[in-house]
Amino acid sequence: MKELALHLLDIVKNSTAAGATLVEVCLTEDEAQTLTIVIRDNGRGMSPDFLAAVSDPFTTTRTTRKVGMGIPLYRLTAEQTGGGLTLESTQGVGTTVTAVFHREHLDCPPLGDLPGVMAMLIQGSPKADFLFTHTLPTGSYTLDTREMRELLGGDVPLDAPEVFLWLTEYLKEQESNIKASHGTL
Repeated sequence: MKELALHLLDIVKNSTAAGATLVEVCLTEDEAQTLTIVIRDNGRGMSPDFLAAVSDPFTTTRTTRKVGMGIPLYRLTAEQTGGGLTLESTQGVGTTVTAVFHREHLDCPPLGDLPGVMAMLIQGSPKADFLFTHTLPTGSYTLDTREMRELLGGDVPLDAPEVFLWLTEYLKEQESNIKASHGTL
């Protein structure tokens, strides 16, 4: 995949497919140009045997095809930058995927359209809640769909077109603000 946001899309879709009602996505970039992406969910989790085999592209829960490339490609992308990927999962509790990327490395893909991907994930899984945080050394922002639901009062679903448009613009504005304060615009 050419952008880290597309890896994030793939992994979070796995979380919602596993029945997660809450998905936490946390991006942290430090002064040393290290980007850590943590995706934590409360889905059904994985058995120890499946967890041990999930990095094999021929291990998948899908019935439509016999390969699953999400985790293996995500791991490869992280490792190509000198980083790595760890998986923790407990059946009935959930899964945490942590990937570390060294942003200054030649093989590190760009972050990509993070606001668009997060808005698409929220619209595409309107029954799940998302807690999204992006932190740079000079600032951060958080979006919590539970707060959005409270403000919308239940009359407007998260997959409504007007919510999607507002959400996309809000996330773009927040990204622009933290990048401007960090001097990375």
